[in-house]
Amino acid sequence: MRRLAGVAVVAALSLVVAPGIAAAAPTNPSDAQIDAAQQQTQTAAQQVEAITAALAGAQASVDSAREQSASALDASQGKQTEHEAAEVVATAATATADAAARDLEVAGADVATFARQSYQQGSTSPTLEALTTADGPAQMMERAALLEAAGAHQGDVVVRVTAAEEQARATREQAEAALAEAAALKQDAADALAVAEEYGASARAQAGALADQQAAVEQQLAQARQSLEGLQAARAEAERFAAEQAAAARAAAARAEAERTAAAQRAAAAPAPRAATPRGTTQTVKAPTQSVPVAVGPAAGAGHSSAVETAIAAARQHVGVIYSWGGGSLTGPSMGWGIDAGIVGFDCSGLTRYAYAQAGIAIPRNSSAQYKVLPKVSRSDLQRGDLVFWATNTANASTIHHVAIYLGNDRILEAPQSGSRIRETSMRWGGFIGGARPSA
Repeated sequence: MRRLAGVAVVAALSLVVAPGIAAAAPTNPSDAQIDAAQQQTQTAAQQVEAITAALAGAQASVDSAREQSASALDASQGKQTEHEAAEVVATAATATADAAARDLEVAGADVATFARQSYQQGSTSPTLEALTTADGPAQMMERAALLEAAGAHQGDVVVRVTAAEEQARATREQAEAALAEAAALKQDAADALAVAEEYGASARAQAGALADQQAAVEQQLAQARQSLEGLQAARAEAERFAAEQAAAARAAAARAEAERTAAAQRAAAAPAPRAATPRGTTQTVKAPTQSVPVAVGPAAGAGHSSAVETAIAAARQHVGVIYSWGGGSLTGPSMGWGIDAGIVGFDCSGLTRYAYAQAGIAIPRNSSAQYKVLPKVSRSDLQRGDLVFWATNTANASTIHHVAIYLGNDRILEAPQSGSRIRETSMRWGGFIGGARPSA
């Protein structure tokens, strides 16, 4: 009985101290890893703050550049208006100059006519000749009045010619000045427009460069935060797992101690066998030596069909539920971790433990511990409800990596692997290391 109690202790403790591949303990990040991730996040956050501040300053520059651009554009438009007005003045001045030139031509023609007549008459004083050739005083008086009018006309012609020359000169100068002013204003408008375009292009380029920098740094910050949150979640999960394992160890130790005490009490209550001894002699009974635990489970009994069917029915209710590494509790699917963090479902040993918990049978959490503790079943003795195990090395139980429920007729019910769903399928004999019977 003490030997059996020792086996029970070893079996109970193996729930905690012999985790298997199907539900290995999550990796707990080191303080250095978390500190480095926090430093990365802090550095990225500081860079974001610096870029944001620079962007705010740049935005002020952009606004100023836009204002200057708008001002320059407005100045360009004003210069363009002045240019158009100067062109109107220049056009009018040119027309006036053209008219003055025509008047000068007419006046010039009149002077030429006077000179020609004087030449033809042989004198530049037609007035004297007209008076000396008169027939009488009356004709002389008439001719004097006519000559006076003609002289006034000739004087007007000379004055008009002089005035036409002056006006033509002035209008030409005015037209040339107006054209020069129009050209200068046109150049001013072009210069102002160039300044406006330069300010605008500079503002857009500066804002665009800063926006690109901000986007890149914000992406770095998001990645750093994601990394930090992942490490913090991994630590929390590792601490939760360690707490659960510690609680399971305490419970297992308590159960083992209770079983050992009960076994000792039963042994003490049983009548000790009496050996026949000759009269007058006494028999010395040597105390038993301490038992040595064995690493293999007991041989499987027949099992309980009602518990088997309850377990199978419970597992079948979750056919189609997604696999979740580390998922599965005594009450149903639970959140996975590691590669399946955030996914609610079962892993292989989580499903088998849950199924038999519904039948009132407690088995370890991970596959290698289930195989180690439960009564063993050979391939030829497999029956419905047994657990079947696979290993990478069928000569070494510590390499067990998968467990399923045997349904009979070479069919199994399993949670296969990450990314798949709980299913019923054909039995696979490659890598099969053995079976175990929870209901025994």
